[in-house]
Amino acid sequence: MVSDPKRGPKSGPKNDIRLVVLDMAGTTVADGGLVERAFAAAARRLGDDPDAMLGYVRATMGESKISVFRHLFGEEMKAQEANRAFEEAYAELVDGGLVAPIPGAREAIEQLGSQGRTVVLTTGFARTTQDAILAALGWQDLVPLTLCPADAGGRGRPYPDMVLGAFLRTAAADDVRQIAVVGDTSYDMLSGVRAGAGVVAGVLTGAHDEDALRASGATQVLGSVAELPGALA
Repeated sequence: MVSDPKRGPKSGPKNDIRLVVLDMAGTTVADGGLVERAFAAAARRLGDDPDAMLGYVRATMGESKISVFRHLFGEEMKAQEANRAFEEAYAELVDGGLVAPIPGAREAIEQLGSQGRTVVLTTGFARTTQDAILAALGWQDLVPLTLCPADAGGRGRPYPDMVLGAFLRTAAADDVRQIAVVGDTSYDMLSGVRAGAGVVAGVLTGAHDEDALRASGATQVLGSVAELPGALA
């Protein structure tokens, strides 16, 4: 059997995808740049200039938001304050009707379920924000499990914790190679690679381009999540 030291054996359970871990913002949910708008509002609330920080925010799309604020503000108390301000600002934008599903996302999730696969939705946002997005879209009962960093011990992407948390909680797969991880950022790809997922798929509807996704370990890149059921079939 030929092996790749980075990916493991090139045959076996990874060809039988049973668990699909999907990112939300940028992958299944179109938020029209709300992350940047909410970040700018949070920075201004703390008396900081958001323009000087937006480059880092864009580069770390997909990472747990509190981790981003810890890097930018240093002090834990200020990072927590910034994170609360960000979540409040984002929730206000969500309440204003400014989020929508990526075209074909709901249908893709339902089709994956009809193929016998278990789907889990993950996010780098806090639970309250994740729930607000799900409620705004009417997706509360769309999948059996949704996860945020706090549900996986507090570590979000690029750590593999949420992917492995989905693996353990659903018991849908027998082997991590039976997991597909799908997202729009380099951090999504890294979390999938570190979890040992058999499929790590990038989509081009969010923050990062194909080169960035492949450089971080994407095994394939799709135009959008709508293509995923066909790609896995």
